[in-house]
Amino acid sequence: MPEVAIIGGTGVYDPGLLEDAREIALNNEYGDTKVTIGRYEGLEVAFIPRHGAGHSVPPHLINYRANIKTLHNLGVKTIIATAAVGSLRLDYKPGDFVLADQFLDFTKTRKNTFYEGGDMGVVHCDMTVPYCPEVREALYQSGQQKELTIHNGGVYVCTEGPRFETAAEIQMFKIMGGSIIGMTSVPEVCLARELGMCYANLSIVTNYAAGISPGILTHSEVLEIMGNSLAHVRGLILDSVKNIKAERKCDCPKVLNMEKVNSK
Repeated sequence: MPEVAIIGGTGVYDPGLLEDAREIALNNEYGDTKVTIGRYEGLEVAFIPRHGAGHSVPPHLINYRANIKTLHNLGVKTIIATAAVGSLRLDYKPGDFVLADQFLDFTKTRKNTFYEGGDMGVVHCDMTVPYCPEVREALYQSGQQKELTIHNGGVYVCTEGPRFETAAEIQMFKIMGGSIIGMTSVPEVCLARELGMCYANLSIVTNYAAGISPGILTHSEVLEIMGNSLAHVRGLILDSVKNIKAERKCDCPKVLNMEKVNSK
């Protein structure tokens, strides 16, 4: 069974480079998920296109819980998730890669936990270090080896979408310390952490955010940059899989030892 999974964001709708790839449909208590499983240099890898085939699901309607629970049920221990993002910093340029190490959550309507009381109980999950530092380091080393411009660190501002942000909102997020802005990392990273899975976000800067960009923002602009970066994205992810250590010192799996609050 696969221990590593890739969640493909905007523009990353198929895993590419996987051998013996097969798609399977799986069901759990949160819904249905289609997963492609294949091999890369002898390692089994799972892949989920976050927005569905051809970008058919908007960010606020993605069934994040079904996706993450499916990967957990498959035995996945590590998730590398891609995302197309806008930049709030002039030194994070279109075409650059960013490995977020923190986030600011401005989502509104999403189911963001597995623990809603009842049989599951209530858990207050630690999020001090939400993105796995060891998986981020593996990605960073792969990016360095490929001579890509990759920033190891940044605050991912997650908004509800599907609309883009106003210039005033971007100014507020900049004041709050945001580096990049997107619509999908939350609750994905939170759900993965609740299940003790190592999760890293690989963001691809597609544009400067509203008020920083000289023109209006369009989805076609995002797709164009992603199309130009796709070969690098695939190569970076798959090469980094080989750099992920089998035994890690991160605290991601330790979250499973969290004490539940009895809600009955």
